[in-house]
Amino acid sequence: MNNATSSPKIGLALGSGASRGWAHIGVIKALLAEGVEPHVVCGTSVGAIIGGSYVAGNMGRLEDWVLGSTRSDVLKFFDIKLTQAGFVDTDRLDWFLHSFVATEDQCIEDLPKTFAAVSTDLDSGREVWFTQGGLADAVRASMAMPGLFPAVHVNQRWLVDGGLVNPVPVSVCHALGADIVIAVNLNVGIVGKRKNESQETPPQADNGILGNIKQQAREYSNSIFPNRDESDEAPGLFQAIANSINIFQDRITRSRLAGDPADVLLSPRVSQIGMLEFHRAAEAIEEGERCAQRALADIEYLTGKWRP
Repeated sequence: MNNATSSPKIGLALGSGASRGWAHIGVIKALLAEGVEPHVVCGTSVGAIIGGSYVAGNMGRLEDWVLGSTRSDVLKFFDIKLTQAGFVDTDRLDWFLHSFVATEDQCIEDLPKTFAAVSTDLDSGREVWFTQGGLADAVRASMAMPGLFPAVHVNQRWLVDGGLVNPVPVSVCHALGADIVIAVNLNVGIVGKRKNESQETPPQADNGILGNIKQQAREYSNSIFPNRDESDEAPGLFQAIANSINIFQDRITRSRLAGDPADVLLSPRVSQIGMLEFHRAAEAIEEGERCAQRALADIEYLTGKWRP
């Protein structure tokens, strides 16, 4: 840490967690309200979205948009196409990133704060840090969850979601000069949250390839919005994938944080929010604020802002 006459450089590590990531907005709002302003911001996946938007000065617009989004608005981003490398409509995704995160020509090195987005090299499995270049491109590479989003080609490498290797980028904050790191882990309690994905209305019998695609689409929609009670019914394809991702995220997060712990670890209670329930932004943001407020005494003590 810096000497006693200077203020410590604060790092904020925003973790992956899909729709649970709206909680990051609440965390940042609570910190800023108490005068705790990070100097270094590092994000993985949805953490890169929120962190990039915040550092670029667009988080207020992003919050307004997500609070006004409905389940139908979320579904518009998903489009089943046999020729596409993922389920997300990339045109809508580009519109979202350029509208609420960064313009096409906005570069990381021009931002007012130190920023990094974490991605994964699909061929080598190595961690990739974006500390320069286009901000929107870096965020898109960091959030490219396999199967949902197409891999992103950057500098002769195919990149996917950074949550595969570093779900809560504490190590990146330290490497970029942070003395104190406040980390946000969205993956607490997500294992064991399987819910029944059976339809409220029995699906019509369809035959052939088209019928199979429709059935997969129905199952996929249910995995996005898991709003039914648990049962003994066997999980379908997409629910099994979603639960497997949860298990992996939980285990890799525990491992990385054990090896490189944060000075303050915030764990918003958002495990009840499904992986892609982005329309539940209000409750995620509110819990993010509450979580940061519960830890304010520790944060203020470590950052020198303690008020007895």
